[in-house]
Amino acid sequence: MKRRLFGTALATGLMCAYAATLLAASSQAAQDNKSASPAVVTLTQVPCQFIESENGINRGFQSRSKEDCERVNGETAAARLAEAKPLELKPGRTIFKVANKGVPYELGFWLRGAGLVGRARLPSVSGGGLTPGSARDYEIDLVPGEYVYSCPLNTTPDYRLIVKN
Repeated sequence: MKRRLFGTALATGLMCAYAATLLAASSQAAQDNKSASPAVVTLTQVPCQFIESENGINRGFQSRSKEDCERVNGETAAARLAEAKPLELKPGRTIFKVANKGVPYELGFWLRGAGLVGRARLPSVSGGGLTPGSARDYEIDLVPGEYVYSCPLNTTPDYRLIVKN
């Protein structure tokens, strides 16, 4: 009986020590991620599009209002998105530096999970205040998954972002 109790106590002690080691390692990894410099992604908005998201091509669209971009993208977005490569990033802190270059009205930025399930389970960041000629930073801690990003005020297409290890 004493032998069985000793064996059980030893096994329990070893499991607790192992769990404590895993917890400490996990906590250290999380701390390392917080202290690491964030990844920086630069995105430039011009009328009706993000340049970098369309393989660096500025399509030269003209827009005086959101409705102009709704028309342009209604006619051209599907073909443009078919040519665009998804942005691929690693998980972790990321800053999106978004600039308004040549759009004569205030813009914003919205990054969210793709689809309903993605929106429910993945982190999101959004905001406005991108007046003509200005830039803003949007910081997020990305986790693996599929995202989309766009500007609802400039009515851009939903560009794809894939986050994987």
